[in-house]
Amino acid sequence: MKNFNKKYFLGANSCEGFYSKFADSYNADEGWRAFLIKGGPGTGKSSFMKYIAAKAQRCGIDFELCICSSDPNSLDGIVLPEKKTVVLDATSPHIVEPSYPAVCEEILNFGQFWNADKIAVNRKEVLEVTRKNKLLHKKASGYLFACGQLIYDNYKTALAVTDKEKALAFADKLCKKYIPNRKKKGKEWVRFIEGISPLGIISYKNTVTENYNNLVIISDNYGSASNIIINKVREYALEKGHEIITLKNPFLPSVITDHILIPELSLAFVTENDYMHFSSDERRIHARRFVNSTKLHNSRSRIFFNKKISKQLLLYAAQTLSQAKSVHDELEKYYIKAMDFKSLSIFAEEFCQKLFS
Repeated sequence: MKNFNKKYFLGANSCEGFYSKFADSYNADEGWRAFLIKGGPGTGKSSFMKYIAAKAQRCGIDFELCICSSDPNSLDGIVLPEKKTVVLDATSPHIVEPSYPAVCEEILNFGQFWNADKIAVNRKEVLEVTRKNKLLHKKASGYLFACGQLIYDNYKTALAVTDKEKALAFADKLCKKYIPNRKKKGKEWVRFIEGISPLGIISYKNTVTENYNNLVIISDNYGSASNIIINKVREYALEKGHEIITLKNPFLPSVITDHILIPELSLAFVTENDYMHFSSDERRIHARRFVNSTKLHNSRSRIFFNKKISKQLLLYAAQTLSQAKSVHDELEKYYIKAMDFKSLSIFAEEFCQKLFS
């Protein structure tokens, strides 16, 4: 029986700004199709994708839900691997434009279901609320940037006293033990299972624990040793011909990779830290075996200060994102009352009939 509990983020409100992997969620060379939804807030994009998910589940077709990090109750996308199809909210901040129009991508214009005149009547209010929303997101980004500087400082401090050669040698043994050679070309998808949201840090670790039988857990609060090991696993698995899902760190996605999933082996290499814990009896690999504890202890005051302030900044960012969501909800009202949802429902049914036929 299939487990339909697969939730990811395709983008992150990270300390590096909004980090998007939306355009990399499909592969034109392998025959994938991408339906890119364009439309305003409150025009039914998320509901449309939830409708597709419900249909897919009734048909027994595997799918992945891509959650909106700015509103965890909404979807930003749905991936149907068996159908080699993705449906994406292709609007800001995760804009996706067709690279191969008609051949691979198709635009779904939800503007066709609204009455533009009804929206234009509230032009002044729409402009004002939109600008307010953007300012709040900019404010949240400022908090996250500052937070990231402190987290990165702790990472660099730990990395400076980490025995990199020892960690790499251990990772090599780990790879040879768990990852066989498939003698084909490897493939990678990039996602997140943690997100910085209006509710704080949200984790979808059940995506791992309910879909993977074997976990290799690395406990590392700073990411110095785990990042070395996880990146070696990534490189090795791709070299040996596996399809992998790379899960990036939600704070510093361009610097740290947290987890590697290998679906065909039902195997996951995961990192435990202050924001992610796995309730498992699997043996932990503790980062302290690769770190000079004495030297790290010498920086304890600095590390403690960085942790304390970064948590406060993260709280401020979440509160600001919550304010932005409230403003966005207000903006949606102007579009909702101008929408012809009956026509959109008919379109959704016809779309699913074609998709699942």
